[in-house]
Amino acid sequence: MAFGTQDDTDEVMNEINMTPLVDVMLVLLIIFIITVPVMQHSVNIDLPRASSAQQVAKPETVRLGVDAEGRYYLNDSPVSDAELAPRLQAEAARSPQPDLHIRGDKAVRYERVAQAMAAAQQAGLRKIGFITEPKN
Repeated sequence: MAFGTQDDTDEVMNEINMTPLVDVMLVLLIIFIITVPVMQHSVNIDLPRASSAQQVAKPETVRLGVDAEGRYYLNDSPVSDAELAPRLQAEAARSPQPDLHIRGDKAVRYERVAQAMAAAQQAGLRKIGFITEPKN
């Protein structure tokens, strides 16, 4: 055992390892070979012009009120029980279909409001909402 002696295998390498560099260059070359023909063979198309302003057609709202005595009001005009279903069917047939806003008096029986909801659903109205007043 000799201390201070060097083996011939422990010499310092003075050269750069070129293998990883060549691998990266070959991969980049293949990528460019594949993408360049795709970029040059584009089809020229004359596209139509369109405005970027979006047109929103808001559907109208139909207001159905139920007062404390259980009477129905469609758009603030009185409606009898027999007239309610045909009038709601006529509203449901409109395009775009209007939203139905139900405003029920807090003193009315829930049964009257439920009957109005059932009539609206049978008429084909899909957007039904309730109007309430916020607490103070």
